[in-house]
Amino acid sequence: MSKLWQKDYSLDSLMEEFTVSNDYVLDQQLVIADCLASIAHARGLQHIGILTEEELSNLEKGLQRVIELRQKDDFPITIADEDCHTAIEAFLTKEYGEVGKKIHTGRSRNDQVQTALRVWMREFTLKMCKATGELSEALLAFAQKYEDVPMPGRTHMQIAMPSSVGLWAASFAEELYDEAQHLMHLSWMLDQSPLGSAASYGVPIPLDRQFTSEQMGFTRVQNNVLYANNSRGKFEAMLLDGCDYIALTLSKLAQDLILFTLPEFGYFSLPKELCTGSSIMPQKKNPDGLELARSRSSVVSASAQRVKSIIRSLPSGYNRDFQDTKEPLLTGTKASWQLVQIFKRMLSGLQVNEEALIAGCTPELYATDVVLKQVMEGKNFRDTYKEVGLHLNAVSKLDPIKTIQERTSIGTTGNLGLDEDQLFISLLISGCNEVLASYAKAYKELCGIEDVETVLY
Repeated sequence: MSKLWQKDYSLDSLMEEFTVSNDYVLDQQLVIADCLASIAHARGLQHIGILTEEELSNLEKGLQRVIELRQKDDFPITIADEDCHTAIEAFLTKEYGEVGKKIHTGRSRNDQVQTALRVWMREFTLKMCKATGELSEALLAFAQKYEDVPMPGRTHMQIAMPSSVGLWAASFAEELYDEAQHLMHLSWMLDQSPLGSAASYGVPIPLDRQFTSEQMGFTRVQNNVLYANNSRGKFEAMLLDGCDYIALTLSKLAQDLILFTLPEFGYFSLPKELCTGSSIMPQKKNPDGLELARSRSSVVSASAQRVKSIIRSLPSGYNRDFQDTKEPLLTGTKASWQLVQIFKRMLSGLQVNEEALIAGCTPELYATDVVLKQVMEGKNFRDTYKEVGLHLNAVSKLDPIKTIQERTSIGTTGNLGLDEDQLFISLLISGCNEVLASYAKAYKELCGIEDVETVLY
């Protein structure tokens, strides 16, 4: 099939390579989302009398077939196609003839990719939210299991004050919960349909945008057609920023585990099946996954910045620059997804070495406790602080377990509040499941296939 924009000339081969780039490869991720949106669009065309019922039936059968082929990884897209949109239309035309040429009526290619991306992003956002919530839940279970295991608290990486494994793990659980909540809020913004905006200015055809929006299971229509176009890239950047916060948290968790599993610390031991070996040193079990977690977090950050750099200062209306936001979106979201999944596995096999943790609670860790105990007996803080600081060799090691249990303020080692944390996280996960189920229902009603997913990792 010729290109969707084909004129009476052929494009220069270098220009074709330059403009298409690797879009035809990336678009494999969008095939299913594009087909679902195309079924909704076809129903909209039949709804206003542009397609007959028979034509609609043929288009639906063809688009369903494309979905099934993509699920088997058997729907090719070539550089000559440019993108999935041309490949899908070519398939429909080849299989069903003239009606395949009608599917694009009333929409632009930008309208098409914008809708496919929106379908894909809203699903990914909730799946990422749920997966992050599940990791948070796993960290809470870990915190509860080791709630009373002492651990040296550190500031500036130096021995500071008594802490616990429970406090350490729960801190990451709560941080990830907040970041998952951010994605949940973002999913509402993404849950609006741009379909029918065409090339930013609508079309002189009475498209029922509300009807097609409901077909895809969107909660609402993105009202202003020019804004629908201008939001491209901006919404991608917001999603990547949300992923970036999670990646930053996991980078810190990775760094902690790299340090605390060093032989010099020995607080934790990593599952050996998640460690690689050395090609020269037979004794090595390297925390490569954790090291790559640090670097992959920068991939997410860079992806977010790359999108924002591309869309910065663009004039309103469609610009081809938007095409180059697709690769960082798919790269950054996949890196984020893999980060969360690898930490789930890492945590499930993480061994806590209680003897090493207690041994790490050296006498100087209790200096502040000694000061505050004397203050409670009537001394003033400043003079006591100086006196203890000048005679640190006189500070004795206190009972490690008792000292963490004595901290009873909300959120401290003796009062972690894990039950409330668990309630909030379970509500988050159930909320994600509920909305994802509504998407699955809409997808099935569109294509008649069970368990259709647009996000294939």
